Amino acid sequence: MFTAPGARVAGMVTLANEEGDMAQPGDRSPVAAVVLVHGAWHGAWCWDRVVGPLRDAGIEVVAIDLPGHGADPGPLEDLHGDAARLRGVLDSMDAPVVLLGHSYGGAVITEAGDHPNVARLVFLCALAVDADETCATAGTGDPAAADISQEGRIPLASTFVPNADGTAITVTRDGAAALLYNDCDAESTEWALARLGPQPVLSFQQKPDAVAWKAKPSTYVVCADDQTIHPDIQRILARRCTTTIEWPTGHSPFLCRPELVVDLLTTLSRSAGE
Repeated sequence: MFTAPGARVAGMVTLANEEGDMAQPGDRSPVAAVVLVHGAWHGAWCWDRVVGPLRDAGIEVVAIDLPGHGADPGPLEDLHGDAARLRGVLDSMDAPVVLLGHSYGGAVITEAGDHPNVARLVFLCALAVDADETCATAGTGDPAAADISQEGRIPLASTFVPNADGTAITVTRDGAAALLYNDCDAESTEWALARLGPQPVLSFQQKPDAVAWKAKPSTYVVCADDQTIHPDIQRILARRCTTTIEWPTGHSPFLCRPELVVDLLTTLSRSAGE
């Protein structure tokens, strides 16, 4: 069963404490708050299995809808618009914050994560882009990238379906199931497929205006069975971060192994809050 824990954000911030009461401005916690940024095509809904257990552990959680995604009415924005949405959320919070980005969300936290309230960045099989990179080129300039084998893998771009004017893309159902949810059970996959939406093409083509992982402590989580972002590209990107963890999962551990995400964020939240 998927139940919304009440920490979803569409332009506004919702904080929940351990008892489920609304946190008041200025309230302080012995642990850092957690902000969750979804990847392309997703929304705050993808964190439903993570938010509840974190809240039960007494951690304030904010899962945001980027513009035009999930419950947000839109319109869709580019990378810089998405980062601006995230900065607005961070402005409304007290430090410290553990900021996690999944997949494309890694580019968003790279640009917005230099915010003074952020204590640590977490890249979950995410695009920790550098200043001269886009989401499409992240890590590919590294000499090791030339030796990465694509044998047996489905190219992500082959699953794209453009909208009428070519400004946004969705992913075919079969492509999403194979690439995004390859190790998820059928019920979870169907639940997620029904909620996917379009992603602006421009967001994959822009370079970040800031590179937060150069200034902030960071953790990279490599997902070793990821069919969307090659694990070896992730390992290249992980070298940019302070610490690296590797999990034997596909691209969406928040669905198939949410306890891994919860345990990691609980540990980081408590250490950042000390």
